[in-house]
Amino acid sequence: MTDISKHYARDDMTFDIAIVGGAGHVGLPLAITFAIKGMRVLVQDINEHALETIAAGELPALEKGADVLLPEVLASGNLFVSSDQALVGNADTVVITIGTPVDEFLDPVHRAVKICIDDLSPHLKDNQFIVMRSTVFPGTTDWLDTYFKQIGKDLLLAFCPERVVQGLSIDELQDMPQIVSGTTQAAAKRAHELFGKLTDETIELTPLEAELAKLFNNSYRYISFAITNQFYMLANSAGADYHRIMNAMTHNYPRARDMAKPGFSAGPCLFKDTMQLAAFAPDQFNLGRAAMLVNEGIVLYIIDRLKQRHDLANMTVGLLGMAFKPNSDDIRASLSYKLKKHLVIACRDVLSTDPLVSVDDELQPLDEVIANSDILILCVPHAAYKDLDNKGKPLIDIWDFLEDGTSVF
Repeated sequence: MTDISKHYARDDMTFDIAIVGGAGHVGLPLAITFAIKGMRVLVQDINEHALETIAAGELPALEKGADVLLPEVLASGNLFVSSDQALVGNADTVVITIGTPVDEFLDPVHRAVKICIDDLSPHLKDNQFIVMRSTVFPGTTDWLDTYFKQIGKDLLLAFCPERVVQGLSIDELQDMPQIVSGTTQAAAKRAHELFGKLTDETIELTPLEAELAKLFNNSYRYISFAITNQFYMLANSAGADYHRIMNAMTHNYPRARDMAKPGFSAGPCLFKDTMQLAAFAPDQFNLGRAAMLVNEGIVLYIIDRLKQRHDLANMTVGLLGMAFKPNSDDIRASLSYKLKKHLVIACRDVLSTDPLVSVDDELQPLDEVIANSDILILCVPHAAYKDLDNKGKPLIDIWDFLEDGTSVF
């Protein structure tokens, strides 16, 4: 059996970087990427199971290329793990990558950031460089700077947003420009130096501008999905094939080349960040609010269309794909689960399957779901479904992933 204890940090160790929340989807790829650049990195997280998995050289979630790089950086002695928050005081730089959720009223949970900072602050040393990497409500970085001063902490503080596609983080961290900011020029300089180790280009903004840039990036993407989802629903309701229309619209027509395809748009970032902007500017972001209604509403649209054509109350519906996006194992904020929740009320039974998800005990093998369902819905176009044999069962594919005309229903 592999001795994983050697990859756990000790009190007498020092680090170039400590990444708080470092076992998560944002923190771990960042930790691995800094480690392959030769930096000594501490992955600090409260998730003991994830830390054990990492120390064993395995990934807690899918990430392209990380399966090869993680064992390498562990063997090199550049990456260590620990749940002990006190060890962040042994690092020159502390990068915070905790999740920043919204509450039951769809408002940002500021408390999550404050709790994290209050837990860490006894261990932080004067002149340590603190980088907020988590997506935050606009103004949080400047508030945090004031809060540190109030509690007697003399720190260098920066906000440097992550903007990578989950699953492709290690490549994109090194290929894309990094936005940096600092509450002082000294902090901004440190941010340039830190992220300059990953990429050739860093772009400096003020903390507020950097916070807005992250939210604007994700909201723009979310709104673009809402436009195409709205077009899909309009065309489908009229009995037209939206994908044929879209192919005609975009073929050799440069002004439409970036149009997104319709589908479920959700996950832990796009919807949440659009909500954060809506909360920040409640009377100025009607476009974002409308996008949320469209993207969340496509689930109810599918159910309504099925009710018009089938006796759902006496049918079993099979859902293919439960992750929030293709070729991912992450189910956070997945619209597949919203669809399932509503279908449970409307149908005799609902079955679900996913070739990548491992955290849902209700999932069944694909062949069993197909065999025992009356209707199938392709919720997520995983690559594993490209040659799907649906055994002649009616199938709904709003993505047109299978290119067989089942997007019209």
